Amino acid sequence: MPNLQNQIALVTGATAGIGQVTATELAKMGAHVVILARNAEKAAATQREIKAAAGHDHVDVLLADLADLSQVRRAAAEFNAKYPRLDILVNNAGLILGAERQTSPEGYELGVATNHLGPFLLTSLLFDKLKASPAARVVNVASTAYRMARPDFADFQSARSYGALAVYANTKLYNILFTQELARRLRAHGIGNVTTNALHPGVVASSFGSGAQGLMSIFVQLGRPFMISSAKGAETSIFLASAPEVASISGGYFDKKKAQAVKNSFNTPGHARQLWETSEELTGTSFLA
Repeated sequence: MPNLQNQIALVTGATAGIGQVTATELAKMGAHVVILARNAEKAAATQREIKAAAGHDHVDVLLADLADLSQVRRAAAEFNAKYPRLDILVNNAGLILGAERQTSPEGYELGVATNHLGPFLLTSLLFDKLKASPAARVVNVASTAYRMARPDFADFQSARSYGALAVYANTKLYNILFTQELARRLRAHGIGNVTTNALHPGVVASSFGSGAQGLMSIFVQLGRPFMISSAKGAETSIFLASAPEVASISGGYFDKKKAQAVKNSFNTPGHARQLWETSEELTGTSFLA
């Protein structure tokens, strides 16, 4: 087990499923863990559980809904004011929505706001703290659902054509494209102390997908007996956040702790750059320009 004493880790979506397991295991390795969550009551309960499991009190809470960019800005400002650096950022939070298209407080489609724009903005606003670490890691939880992605930047908000599974698949590809473009920009700027990788956690039997409706709901229910545990699903996130053997790898996509090729024709450097520029415009942020 790697020793993460004196390391500061931030995990989003850490009150359930693989996020909670990831936060718990990093804390057990000695890390000072900050959990970012939407629900104060759930966050407080999770904080108590992680402290008990880790045997120390270095577990803090930040409250924010990633879909609400003003809340992301507030949470990032709180983190920046309180902590000297950030050694591990796990962008874990994500969701599949229901049959009806919903929007965020800024008016963005809720799936793209939660699964991509929120994590993009959070990473941008915490980037100076990542650079302050001797060796920082950004871990982005994607999904093999990216293979079904068919993005259309002309309809980035799915205003003309909406489908819950289509949005989820697209945003999981965005997680991978963001990872690849972030790695490219880090190299271009000569920043060697920050790495980033994405992963597929497996199909996990957790509360994830509980908000799905229609055909997606049927799919989730039928598949549940074949899904893996949250503990198993968190293994690759924990591996990328802590394992010495991947300390210098950046821009990869992993499944079962192994690097995998990304198989989607939309996965091009040009589209990754376009996604980055679109994300900067929509979130009102800019980093590694």
